[in-house]
Amino acid sequence: MRNILTQTLTLCATACALTFVTGCKTTDSSAQASTQPAPAVATPPATTTPATPAAPAPAATSAAPALTAGPDGIYRVKAGSTDPFTDSAGHVWQAEAGFDGGDVVARDAGTAIANTKDAGLFLSEHYSMNSFSVMVPNGKYLAKLYFAETFDGITGAGQRVFSYNVQGHDFKDLDLYVKAGGPNRAYIESVPVEVTNGKFTITFTSNVENPEINAVELDPQH
Repeated sequence: MRNILTQTLTLCATACALTFVTGCKTTDSSAQASTQPAPAVATPPATTTPATPAAPAPAATSAAPALTAGPDGIYRVKAGSTDPFTDSAGHVWQAEAGFDGGDVVARDAGTAIANTKDAGLFLSEHYSMNSFSVMVPNGKYLAKLYFAETFDGITGAGQRVFSYNVQGHDFKDLDLYVKAGGPNRAYIESVPVEVTNGKFTITFTSNVENPEINAVELDPQH
């Protein structure tokens, strides 16, 4: 009887001990839940619309220069010259102005030019130009274009051929060597014209070699 009672008490003590230990170890499942921080969400970089580049300003174009008439009312320009030129009659030819494109050259001062009293007028030139334009009053003029073949690289016909238009009047395929009768010989082309918009213009077109000119004269016709 005592043994049975002792066993019973032992079993009860063991059960209580187990209950106590289990109770200490038992935890709420919610306390074990992981509290991980929310993942960071990347914020896309702010985008900016690039500024629209400003349209380039149109290239400035030089206006045709205004010519000054001499005391006799005639306008005279010496191509290829940076200084005025006074001819044998005392007329002053102003330094070159009004050419678009090309370049200038001067020949030796002692070069003889046939068919003229003013060789110096033909010893500078503007060549390979696109046009010649100057501002003058409206009206009728006798335009005179002065030429001479002074380039020693031209030795015969067909080596310099160009066309030009004088205020609407076409001159096709000028062979200056042929027209002047050889090198270093003056040739003058006279063209009656009318200016209606305040601008006198000559355009040039190269066929063989480059166009060239030595002087331009505008004589008003009253």
